[in-house]
Amino acid sequence: MYDIKWIIPKLRNTSSLWNIASSITFAAVGIFSKIIIEWLNRTTVYNMNIINRALYSRPKDMPLITVSNHHSCFDDPGIWATLDVKHMFNRRRMRWSLAAHDICFTKTWHSYFFMLGKCIPVIRGAGVYQEAMDFCIEKLAAGEWIHVFPEGKVNMIKENLRLKWGVGRLIMESPVTPMVIPIYHLGMDQVLPNQPPYRLQMRKKVTLNYGEPIDFTALVKKLRASNASEIEARKAITDRIQEELQRLKTITEELHKLS
Repeated sequence: MYDIKWIIPKLRNTSSLWNIASSITFAAVGIFSKIIIEWLNRTTVYNMNIINRALYSRPKDMPLITVSNHHSCFDDPGIWATLDVKHMFNRRRMRWSLAAHDICFTKTWHSYFFMLGKCIPVIRGAGVYQEAMDFCIEKLAAGEWIHVFPEGKVNMIKENLRLKWGVGRLIMESPVTPMVIPIYHLGMDQVLPNQPPYRLQMRKKVTLNYGEPIDFTALVKKLRASNASEIEARKAITDRIQEELQRLKTITEELHKLS
């Protein structure tokens, strides 16, 4: 199996040349994705002000976690194609994203491409204490933005999956409790289907809906005060996210019918 042990140490120590290459990667992928999502397909975004406020107005030391459903391999970068172009040219403001090591990091050149795009190789089935999660906590401590697909895989049949508890660990162990924004979207699997020949499509309907930020400050404080076990804490936090995503799903399905 392809060795990925070198990847996170490399991400921790990037050079100026690397950062330039990363900026070019974000700009190129961002513009390409924007053409696909906004020009060649019919995309409607609800509550865009929520993500804009989080990206530009949250306190400097407050980290951001976004969580969303996962219906297509084009979800990321497709979701972020709706951001302002100026944001795509600012790699420091862009998200870090957990990505499956056995899909995105199978070859050296694949690895470099996704690394330049600030993707972090997560090993499915390796639990919440793997190096990828430690790295995410480091980035949260620096006030950065992490995106998580807590279903843990592309949910091709759109079933109600139990969310993975890794996001619970990120929130519980972040030195500053993150702002958490739920996102639900529909139609991305029409833009890039999950069946062969895996070609991008045009004139499809996409709906993207940002939910109100979830404030975990009180819950985290309560869990710590009650000496809740790590498992209890992760479950309580993840359950709250699942409830919010489920509520947002119902709203987004209705909006998708109307758009």
